[in-house]
Amino acid sequence: MLKDTVFEQLKVAMKEKNVIAKGVLTLLKSALDNAEKEKGSALTTEEEIAVVNREIKQTNQSLDGAKQANREDLIEKEEVKLALLKSFLPKQLSEEEITAVLTEAGVKTGLNMGEAMKIAKPLLAGKADGATISKVVKNLIS
Repeated sequence: MLKDTVFEQLKVAMKEKNVIAKGVLTLLKSALDNAEKEKGSALTTEEEIAVVNREIKQTNQSLDGAKQANREDLIEKEEVKLALLKSFLPKQLSEEEITAVLTEAGVKTGLNMGEAMKIAKPLLAGKADGATISKVVKNLIS
């Protein structure tokens, strides 16, 4: 389970006194614990990945804000946080691999964006980020 891996890495970060990793791992563990409490049972792998993706999305938003504010100290911290969070995701598919999966699933010219995304999201959950999926879908249906 991902939660166990996060906890083990958190213990290592605490021993090594790695403040940034400790902070990120503590937040991620807390998010996983909260999601588990809300559900009332253990999370599936897909649900754990969804929690990690939510944290990545929030970190990307923080990174964008830091870049707009021209805060180099925050930019560096958010990039380290992002890299650590992404290490918990399975290997992400390339655009070519996404195109192949979606073409095989029947996403083609003529479908509207909503229909295409209803097909794409369940197939690619945890295997690619939403922005990349949207980009590939737009290319396929236009």
